[in-house]
Amino acid sequence: MTADIVAKRVTNLLAPQVLVIAMPPIVGLVAQGWAGAVWGLVASAFCGGVPAAVIAVGVRSGRLDSHHIVDRARRTGPLLSAVAAVLVALALLVVMGAPTLLLATVTAMLAALAVTVPITLRWKISFHAAVSAGTVVVFAHVLPAWPTAIAGAAVVGLVCWARVRLTHHTWAQVAAGTVVGTLTTWGTLTAFGV
Repeated sequence: MTADIVAKRVTNLLAPQVLVIAMPPIVGLVAQGWAGAVWGLVASAFCGGVPAAVIAVGVRSGRLDSHHIVDRARRTGPLLSAVAAVLVALALLVVMGAPTLLLATVTAMLAALAVTVPITLRWKISFHAAVSAGTVVVFAHVLPAWPTAIAGAAVVGLVCWARVRLTHHTWAQVAAGTVVGTLTTWGTLTAFGV
């Protein structure tokens, strides 16, 4: 298998929408059992499902180049829909009394978007790197921290390599995404005291 094929598979398997859909139910399950997983599914539907659907429609209509939105100029609409979907998810979870850890996780998604969206309007920061790094921080809060952080760092490194290998980003762009995803997620979870 060539390096480009591996990079494409990593990019697809660990795409932001995949992680944002998969992470909340897992976090909910680990933190609060099956009831937590159900709360996580609500978060997944809005935070990951809605933006993924918007992107899929954009790709089918020809307005977007791919579900990775390589063309930075085309990112604004899908990203604003993601912000709106995360805000709706957060409001629903608050009103419905969702667990604090899930509220913190969704708020961390919003915080990361608040930083990355303005940056990507001028410079192509890596959402793959930001979301994968943020996912590792969340998992390190609910699983054994050091083993999760070490394994997660390897996964984030692989994601960054894949994005650079495919020439979708530079090393500076993936490094910036990693820093933003890590710091916004860690800061949000810390602020929530989870």
